[in-house]
Amino acid sequence: MVDSKQNFNHYDTLKVSPNASQAEIKQAYRRLVKLFHPDSNQDTADNEQIIRINAAYEVLGDSQNRHSYDQQLRNGSNRLNSDRRQQRTASAQKHHQARRQTGKDADEQIEEWLRRVYQPVNRLLCNILYSLEEQMDELAADPFDDELLDQFQEYLKTCREDLKQAQITFRSLPNPPSLARTAAHLYYSLSQVGDGLDELGYFPLNYDERYLHTGQEMFRIATRLHCEAQASVKS
Repeated sequence: MVDSKQNFNHYDTLKVSPNASQAEIKQAYRRLVKLFHPDSNQDTADNEQIIRINAAYEVLGDSQNRHSYDQQLRNGSNRLNSDRRQQRTASAQKHHQARRQTGKDADEQIEEWLRRVYQPVNRLLCNILYSLEEQMDELAADPFDDELLDQFQEYLKTCREDLKQAQITFRSLPNPPSLARTAAHLYYSLSQVGDGLDELGYFPLNYDERYLHTGQEMFRIATRLHCEAQASVKS
C-alpha cells in the first residue's frame, strides 16, 4: 500500500476550522488540490501533499465520517497516533508474512502484485475513465430527458461498483517498494474518480451543469494519473 504519513489532523491539512461548514471544507479541498497538483501549478506541485489532502477530504467531506472523526478527536485520539498504530500493525503483519514466505524473492513479489492488484485495478479504471465521453455525448442530446437521466444514473451506479471493487483490490496486497510510484498514481487516480463520480451524481438532483464540468475535470486528472501509473510500470 502507499505509505502516506500525516503530521497534522485533517482540519490542519485542509487549513479549515473544526467548525467549518461542509461547503467551506469542499472549497478548501478544491483550492488546495489546484495549488499542489502539477496539472494546475508546476511551481507548487507536490504529489505527497495531494495524497494527504485527498485523505483528509475523504473523512471530512462525508458528514458521517466527519462525525466519527470529530468524536475521536474529542476522546483525545488524534489521527497521528492512529496512523502509527496502524503502521506498527502493518509492519508486524509484513514480518509475519515474510517469515511464512521465506524464499520468495523480490521478482516474485513484483509479479504477484502486478497480477493480483495492478492488472485488475488497471482494467477497472479503464472501464470507468474511457466510458465517460460516450455517456456525456448521449446526455448532451437532452440533459433534461428522464430516460437519458435514468441511463446516466445507471452508468454512475455501475462505475461506483467498479470503483469499489478496484479499491478493495488495491488494498488487498502491499505493493513492492520498487513499485511505490505506480501505487501512488493508482491511489490518487482512484480517489479522483470517486470525487468525480460524486460531482457527476449531483447533476440529476439540480440540473446544475457546473457539477458535470467539475466531474469531467476530475476524470481528466484521474486519467492523467492512470497514464502515469502505466508508464511507471513499463519503465
